[in-house]
Amino acid sequence: MRQIGLKGKGEPKRFVVTTDSNHHNPVADNLLDRRFGVSHPNRFWVADITYIWSKAGWVYLAVVIDLFSRMVVGWAVSYRIDTALVCLALEKAVAKRNPKAGLLLHSDRGVQYTCDSYRRLAQSFGMVQSMSRKGNCWDNAVAESFFRTLKVERVNGYLFESIAEVNDVVGKFVDDYFNTRRFHSTLGHVSPADFESANQLVAQQ
Repeated sequence: MRQIGLKGKGEPKRFVVTTDSNHHNPVADNLLDRRFGVSHPNRFWVADITYIWSKAGWVYLAVVIDLFSRMVVGWAVSYRIDTALVCLALEKAVAKRNPKAGLLLHSDRGVQYTCDSYRRLAQSFGMVQSMSRKGNCWDNAVAESFFRTLKVERVNGYLFESIAEVNDVVGKFVDDYFNTRRFHSTLGHVSPADFESANQLVAQQ
């Protein structure tokens, strides 16, 4: 690569803090405890937020991922990094998957995930919240891995005009590539959709 002038496409240098843990809201225990290998779908989800630069300013992306297949089951974008953003992503995930009560929902301990409205929403779906330890991104490594994949393979080097363009590009990346065609080493080098299709009997248990 050096000989022909190529270099890897890495992370942008700009950095935005997305986790505000300086609050007095209740913080859930870390019930997931990095147990990312899951035997059934819709039992363990992880949620997180990242940022994408556009000409109109920062756009924030919230996602919900099923640990069983690493499929992104819900996502939303907004110019504001607030509770409405993470609630919308969770509502989309529930509308898509309709999970049973008892699902473990893991996130960081940011104010968006600890506030009353998000906790009530999760409880209304019968979910049990779990949260990472303070300042420990490895406790939510699966979500962090997805964000890196998104940025390296699609976002870095692309200047978005608006939030509408971010929404369109992220949607196509998630639905037309990441969930359906991108191979995952964790899944035996198949896509999340193919992994779930091959494990339909497990999914029905």
